[in-house]
Amino acid sequence: MPPWEAVIGLEVHAQLLTESKLFCPCSTAFGAPPNTHVCPTCLGLPGALPVLNAEAVRLAVRAALALGCELRRGGTSRFARKNYFYPDLPKGYQISQFDEPLAEGGRLVIGEGVEGSSAVRVARITRVHMEEDAGKNLHELAGGSVVDLNRAGTPLVEIVGEPDLRSPSEASAYLRALRDILVFMGVNDGNLEEGSFRCDANVSIRAVGEAKLGTRVELKNINSFRFVERAIASEIARQEELLEAGKHVVSETRGWDEKSGTTYTLRTKETAQDYRYFPEPDLLPLVVDEAALAKARAELPELPEDKRARFVSELGLSPYAASVLTAHPRIAAFFEEAATLHGDAVKVGNFVQAEVLRDVTTRGLHADLPVSAAQVADLLRLVDEATISGKQAKEVYARMRGTPASAASVVAAAGMTQMSDPEAIEQACAKVIADNPKQAESLRLGKVALFGFFVGQVMKATKGAANPPLVNETLRRLLGMP
Repeated sequence: MPPWEAVIGLEVHAQLLTESKLFCPCSTAFGAPPNTHVCPTCLGLPGALPVLNAEAVRLAVRAALALGCELRRGGTSRFARKNYFYPDLPKGYQISQFDEPLAEGGRLVIGEGVEGSSAVRVARITRVHMEEDAGKNLHELAGGSVVDLNRAGTPLVEIVGEPDLRSPSEASAYLRALRDILVFMGVNDGNLEEGSFRCDANVSIRAVGEAKLGTRVELKNINSFRFVERAIASEIARQEELLEAGKHVVSETRGWDEKSGTTYTLRTKETAQDYRYFPEPDLLPLVVDEAALAKARAELPELPEDKRARFVSELGLSPYAASVLTAHPRIAAFFEEAATLHGDAVKVGNFVQAEVLRDVTTRGLHADLPVSAAQVADLLRLVDEATISGKQAKEVYARMRGTPASAASVVAAAGMTQMSDPEAIEQACAKVIADNPKQAESLRLGKVALFGFFVGQVMKATKGAANPPLVNETLRRLLGMP
């Protein structure tokens, strides 16, 4: 049998960070009791009319611009009715956009760090359009299922990618890069667990070298990066097995069962004809004029990939450090503020990575930081001034976190100052050498790696208080090293 090539395209639904729904003033807050954030409009009651949420439009335009998309000619798009009949769709149709979406074109750069790929891949984006979310069917309750319509009408952007991805790891990298952009733009909170960022994957396979696409299967509503990789890999294997057995792949929509590690049939694949799209008669065409577009471009925040590149080129960070410090917009802002206050971005970056990040918790766009940027800058300034040692700085940080106390006040309260008296340090160094004669002799005979042992012993003896440069200088002199 010929070697197979996977062809993957992703459709991502991202909830826009508005306080109210797309066409009514009901709250979008997550976690409320079922059917409490509803009104005649999102319940689809007769006579209720939709009114477009301007903030949702602003955020959707920002998302499109951040992805390099172009708004449709004249900035004009149109809403349509997408007709289908599920219990969680109270009107019997979804207000979406069809042949006149908000924006088209665009690109997403992936590839760095993707397993099996050293080259950067540019994945094209077909379109970005707005639509309302459906409700949610709850099947866990004893005695049957119920429908929660709190989510019905929540504003979404759907980002449809071209079939440019070739492996499960590329699909995962695409999603991570896309989520990073939307979160840094303040458009979406990136919360997969709550369903505010979810993905449908279109998967087909073909013989390597074949131009014609294979039969496409849609994997529906996958809500974790790990599940995306596993579901796509499982589906690729299923399709290969079918074709190698002389069977055909059926175009259908499938779900993902994490327990069994397999996909399963949900329904046959709908087409545009099945949805019977027609223009939404209760909404005028959406027009984003040049003034609004220029304002949106001017307000566009720095993209995460641009921020990482700037951290490397201007602040001197390593690519790895830049990646870690841009894992979340609040972490990036915290680091930049501390680096500006202190002046040495590399030193600040190292301390934030080594000490602060392990105490940081994030949820959506929010991050709980254990200290302020000013506290970190002041703490590192005490190290620069040789008031405390680097080891003592870790202890000061541990005492300072979760409090408004300044580094200087913690140092004063603990009586914690760096030992810089040359005589006292010489005594400590001489004692360590005297207590370890064999190691001293081995070092003098050429085993220079033992020097670190002596430094460590002196720092241990002084409880980390000794001035490290002075310790190094004194030990080298006493041990007869150049």
